[in-house]
Amino acid sequence: MEKANERVRLERVYSDKSDLELAELMQDAGSLTDVARSVLEAEAAKRGMEPLAGRPEPGGIAAEPEELEVIKVSGPLVMVRRFRDLPDAFVAKSVLDSAEIDSFLADENMIRIDWFISNLLGGAKLMVRPEDAETAAALLDEAAIAPNALPESETGESTE
Repeated sequence: MEKANERVRLERVYSDKSDLELAELMQDAGSLTDVARSVLEAEAAKRGMEPLAGRPEPGGIAAEPEELEVIKVSGPLVMVRRFRDLPDAFVAKSVLDSAEIDSFLADENMIRIDWFISNLLGGAKLMVRPEDAETAAALLDEAAIAPNALPESETGESTE
């Protein structure tokens, strides 16, 4: 009975996958259970896909160009703010997190270990991807989150 339930569940899961995702599963079919492998082969046969023995053959499964996910590689991270105190840095990071902007607090762990060295390290630095820097700065300005420890001349930001 459990195998029948598992078969129905897997049929539903595999039918929702794209051809590319199915092809990726078929390449790693050796790690699947017998039930999962048989359901995968049945779904591939329904779609007219040939099973893979290893690498895709030229006439076999091919991903359509529009199905491939393009992964953008950005440059080095950019600092948008510095904070002497971690609570203020966490608030700023949460603002960016809520806007789904990936961010990172550099030197956070060192300041957690000994908060007294925050000034020595230049504070906790809120870092973002270069393409997100302008949006992140605007969000932090809108939320009235400013650096709390270092004057602008020390942060390298212009005083305009």
